[in-house]
Amino acid sequence: MTEMPETTEQELTDQVVASFDTAKDERFRDVMQALVRHAHAFVRETRLTEAEWGAAIEFLTASGHITTDTRQEFVLLSDVLGISMLTVAVNEPGLAESTESTVLGPFFVQDSPEIELGGDIAGGAKGEPSWVDGTVTDTDGNPVPGARIEVWEADDDGMYDVQYDDGALAGRAHLFADAEGGYRFWALTPTPYPIPDDGPVGLLLQHAGRSPMRASHLHFKVTAPGFHPLITHIFVAGDPGLDSDSVFGVKKSLIRPFDRHRAGTPTPDSRRLEGSWTSAGFDIVLRKK
Repeated sequence: MTEMPETTEQELTDQVVASFDTAKDERFRDVMQALVRHAHAFVRETRLTEAEWGAAIEFLTASGHITTDTRQEFVLLSDVLGISMLTVAVNEPGLAESTESTVLGPFFVQDSPEIELGGDIAGGAKGEPSWVDGTVTDTDGNPVPGARIEVWEADDDGMYDVQYDDGALAGRAHLFADAEGGYRFWALTPTPYPIPDDGPVGLLLQHAGRSPMRASHLHFKVTAPGFHPLITHIFVAGDPGLDSDSVFGVKKSLIRPFDRHRAGTPTPDSRRLEGSWTSAGFDIVLRKK
């Protein structure tokens, strides 16, 4: 019986890469072959042990078990490893004329409540009221009437509505820009909060000695026919966490002052408020397809 020659590490990698040569979809083939090359290079570089690989499988299994319709542990993992932001950067190079994108995050929900212009997204969520307004235009400065603006955020306790058990939607809504591209709504003054750290990703951060805290922000998703969708945040100027955001999502162009107004200061829509409130402006520029 003829003995099979021993396969070297590189020969094994070459065999696995070649196994995808027959893939009919060219993009699928390129991505999978690149994945194999880089994954095999990682194993060789780190001299990964079988016990370590087993721990990695257990980590991924636990991430799958904790994932639900309202909690996506794999999105969190992508976020804390900077892969989410790198993917954003790869797909939006050199677009200084339009509003910059950042991560979607794990708490976006389809079919949020609709509010009128000037309405309130709080829906009973706790926090200091904040008036947010701006315009939606294209890169030539033309208004984008009817643009759909989705907004969502955590409450004053650092929790999103979907993290509660009551099923109520709060701290999120959508509205539509007016004929001049203008929009305005009441939200909550953003506050810092931790990403969910009671699962596998939280343990990863603990082992790394990293904080789970996110810089204070308000999420936006803006869409309009003929334009590329925009997923972005606005961050609070002066927030101490701007340089240590756990998902690397902060961009300088997205930092905005949230001016605080004392109780009794007239609001833009004459709303009566008992306490202090803030206001922020955020003009949005979309790029055409």
